[in-house]
Amino acid sequence: MGLLSKKDAALITDPLADNNPITIQVLGICSALAITAELQASIVMSISVLFVLGVGNVVISLMRNIIPSKIRIIVQLIVVATLVIIVDQVLKAFAYDLSKTLSVFIGLIITNCIIMGRFEAFALGNGPWKSFLDGIGNALGYAVILIIVGFFRELFGSGTLLGFKVLGDPIEKTGLYALGYENNGFMLLSPMALIVVGIIIWVQRTRNKALIED
Repeated sequence: MGLLSKKDAALITDPLADNNPITIQVLGICSALAITAELQASIVMSISVLFVLGVGNVVISLMRNIIPSKIRIIVQLIVVATLVIIVDQVLKAFAYDLSKTLSVFIGLIITNCIIMGRFEAFALGNGPWKSFLDGIGNALGYAVILIIVGFFRELFGSGTLLGFKVLGDPIEKTGLYALGYENNGFMLLSPMALIVVGIIIWVQRTRNKALIED
């Protein structure tokens, strides 16, 4: 018998592809467009959402039987705001420059539709373990898209990955730049993130026809 049952494993694997929160449910798009010009920022945002959604789902699940239904949204906002403040303070303490790069977008995790959606749709009706797996799965699904978008935007927009030059030196004209390649500044603009996400959605639906709506 494996560590996870088939249903438990599906809570993690389904959001990675066929039930991805960004490409299938079309949630959390704003941060995917705003902070993916650099791969590092994409990874840090992904880790932040992983912490907030994983821990938040467990907290809401533990409190689900004592939260009055009329104020459940307020309680959910308090939980997610508390976790986001923790993330923000940790970033300021250990990665101050990166915290300035991510700026208000860490704070806007509070309004991320994926997080509030999983609190409302899953954690309020399930136990802590399943809620934790659901939170981790959806956060990983979100992270996969952010990292893919961040990878291509930084690579073709700046010629770097995680700040390291991988296509050559654009000033000394080495590597691909010696062949006439130039960085595509359009990749660093938010509209290009939308185009990359659109390409991912197109590829995903091409590979799995069941995802195409009538």
